[in-house]
Amino acid sequence: MDKNYIIEQLKKQIENFEITTQTEKVGTVLEVGDGVAKISGLTDVMASEMLEFPNGIYGVALNLEEGQIGAMILGAFEKIKEGDQVKSTGKILSIPVGENMIGRVINPLGQQIDGKGEIICDKFYPIEKIAPGVITRQSVNQPVQTGIKAIDAMIPVGRGQRELIIGDRQTGKTAIAIDAIINQKGQDMICIYVAIGQKESKIARIVAELEKKGAMEYTTIVLAGASDPAAFSFVAPYSGCALGEYFMDKGKDVLVIYDDLSKHAWAYRQISLILKRPPGREAYPGDVFYLHSRLLERSAKLNKDFGGGSITALPIIETQAGDVSAYIPTNVISITDGQIYLESDLFYKGIRPALNVGLSVSRVGSAAQTKAMKKVAGKLRLDLAQFRELEAFAQFGSDLDENTRRQIERGRRTVEILKQDQYAPMLMENQVAILYALTNGFLDDVAVEKIKAWEADFQRYMDSSAKEVLTLIAQMKELTEDVVAKLEKAIKEFKDIYQNGN
Repeated sequence: MDKNYIIEQLKKQIENFEITTQTEKVGTVLEVGDGVAKISGLTDVMASEMLEFPNGIYGVALNLEEGQIGAMILGAFEKIKEGDQVKSTGKILSIPVGENMIGRVINPLGQQIDGKGEIICDKFYPIEKIAPGVITRQSVNQPVQTGIKAIDAMIPVGRGQRELIIGDRQTGKTAIAIDAIINQKGQDMICIYVAIGQKESKIARIVAELEKKGAMEYTTIVLAGASDPAAFSFVAPYSGCALGEYFMDKGKDVLVIYDDLSKHAWAYRQISLILKRPPGREAYPGDVFYLHSRLLERSAKLNKDFGGGSITALPIIETQAGDVSAYIPTNVISITDGQIYLESDLFYKGIRPALNVGLSVSRVGSAAQTKAMKKVAGKLRLDLAQFRELEAFAQFGSDLDENTRRQIERGRRTVEILKQDQYAPMLMENQVAILYALTNGFLDDVAVEKIKAWEADFQRYMDSSAKEVLTLIAQMKELTEDVVAKLEKAIKEFKDIYQNGN
């Protein structure tokens, strides 16, 4: 090759040569174990900042101490060893958000885990965010129809409310949440189900059921599995809430279910103890109340000036032997706007949902009900309360006057009507029809053991022969004299057919 040509090329390269400098904030892993790493260096790191470990693993800075940093690792901490280099990213922990997330199962970092291909989102939301202020909020005035008669009638949930579902294990807490998701079909509601420390097999069953009912079209599942690191369980509810905030900011209504916050608190306790934070009551760190309050306060109904969107939260808490006075249950009860209390004894008696109406309450109350439901539900709660009181007296076998006997009989029928199968949520208009029939004495002459069959036949009759009455209730959301007359006529016609048929 020509010598002059080589010289020319070298001269050109020297002329065009630019020195580029890149600064990186780097630290070193001092020790690692149980999903937590101690790091030296990184003096400028922020709290909750994402840190980059080797092998594409990320972590989050939690403890900022004088000589070192305590970080939790989001991923396979076994691949990290002492002496590894750690880089700061300058970003607060965020997850990708977007419409593409709907219908998918994701991990708490926003990555797909359902095998349906990568989710491409161009927007990121921080998982921790300050809750909307008082000025941006509006009072709760629209119902979230759960499709469960006992809840929609007596413990109504409104859009923007936080209603706690609490009870022992295996009392049907998740069943209520899943029924609420299924019932949102056609209600213009995005649903996010956050599974914290749950078995993957259980979530697979839930996904299959939601797909069968067509509910995955508007649902995202955020899964931190039982075999995932504690850090995933800690981050999961905040990730679900951040995704909900994306839709709320677009003016949409969102229902977020946290299943369950007991496991969330356990995961946080585990991380805190490994980071050597001082333990308090039941070995939880001192800020465990703040852990849940900063999450649940992000549920809100925004006013029209701020888009009018809402996040409704249904947190779930597991109690031990029905003890609602334990540390975490009392914390979450004090943060939420009411609780749905499920009782083991009722569950084993076959009353499902196993709702203890005396201990359950909605602090939003009838503001979150349609006028039609309000009209039939007022009598219902009173009937049930009187029945519970009189039932205790009736056990002594003393002679009862006619009025008392009538109330007890009505109460027994009320208990039967409020029983409901899983995965069978009911539309508001159908609920109003059956509860009207119950509270106005149309079922008083039906034998208690035949109530379920009577109700099933009645609903079939209403859906086929009296569809216009149901449509009227659904559209007007009110029981006017005209609607009541048509409803009573339909009930009487059905009773005639039923009695002749039997």
